[in-house]
Amino acid sequence: MTEMASVPGQPSSTRRIIRMTYLIATVDISCLFMQFAVTPQLTKRLGLDTVAFGYLQTFFGILQLLGGPVFGRFSDQYGPRAALALSFLSSSLFYLILAFSTSIPFLFLSRLPCFFMHGLPGAQMIITDLTTDRERADSLGVLGLCFGIGIIIGSSIGGFLATRYGLYTPSFFALAGSLLSFMMVMAFFPAQTKQKKQELTSEQKTSKSSSVFNFSELGRLMKFPGVTAIFTIKILSGFPIGLFMIMFPITSVDFFGLDTAGSGYLMSYFGILQLVIQGVLVSLLVRRFSEDALLSLTMVVSMAVGLAMMVMTNVFHFCIIAIPMIFVLCISGVITDSILTKSVPPSDTGAMLGICASIQPFTRTIGPTIGGYLYKHYGVPSFGFFNLIVSLLLLIYFFRVQDSRKKT
Repeated sequence: MTEMASVPGQPSSTRRIIRMTYLIATVDISCLFMQFAVTPQLTKRLGLDTVAFGYLQTFFGILQLLGGPVFGRFSDQYGPRAALALSFLSSSLFYLILAFSTSIPFLFLSRLPCFFMHGLPGAQMIITDLTTDRERADSLGVLGLCFGIGIIIGSSIGGFLATRYGLYTPSFFALAGSLLSFMMVMAFFPAQTKQKKQELTSEQKTSKSSSVFNFSELGRLMKFPGVTAIFTIKILSGFPIGLFMIMFPITSVDFFGLDTAGSGYLMSYFGILQLVIQGVLVSLLVRRFSEDALLSLTMVVSMAVGLAMMVMTNVFHFCIIAIPMIFVLCISGVITDSILTKSVPPSDTGAMLGICASIQPFTRTIGPTIGGYLYKHYGVPSFGFFNLIVSLLLLIYFFRVQDSRKKT
């Protein structure tokens, strides 16, 4: 998919595993979006009103929020292969229950396996283990490309299957895809992908817990140099835009005046933008500029996005603004993941990525309340103003962190 997949210095077995990781990540996202494409219609058929649907989404978000760190710790202790296998088995159970969900309780029950459904973070853990620090950002960027491809394939196939063969058909296809991915992981992936064990100091050995459910371990990771600062930037940099995207199903109708077809076309446009940015720009930029420079650039661009959102009045404006908006989300996500995994010992990269995987569920959990308040009282421009202020404060904070790092 990129040069990363065929670096001459890498053994052929490593290159094969990396390519297969990209493949199963694409399949995993495709399966997930097959289900996402039909969820609104399925919940409506089962009699779920808007409030109950919000409860369902919140329930899903909380499970993912709590499950991310546990999944990461599980990967560090038992290996990414075991973690990916657990993720795909959980996905299979999710789709299986969903395929037979003929009542609201079953719909909520189907969400329980989502606690361990972290296919994309699992793929990130494989890539992190098998790449050097210099190659990591480029390789993680390819996973973003896989995500974009998965959105387009999954949404298209899910909509087609639901229209032609019924709302439950996509769940059966997703079940087959997850089981196939599980078999590929067990058949072709090594039990352990970490290239060498990290020699721990006696202090680290005594302070590190062996329990995957020990959430106090998150605090231990935050104590490594630079981790807290970058993690703070990672959480806050995408939060304002995340709020806007959470409210998009409402703003697309009320503010932009789009119908269902128009909203679908716009989502496809987002997918194409992500494909171009992740497939072309990320690779070019990480080879030419330092990660600190790129992170600073995303904050500056994000400020411009905030200003533009404050004055946009129609969907054409938004289509233009979406280009730098997606750029910020893609570049910032890849760079912060890369920096954070370099800032902790190799034995803790899985836990770090697991924590990072909880950021989006966190936004989805608290976002509807905050986003709904902003939209109701201040309108769409409030999202732009919020994004501008947050980006400006983060840029100042990042410069101060860099200055203190140089002094030490």
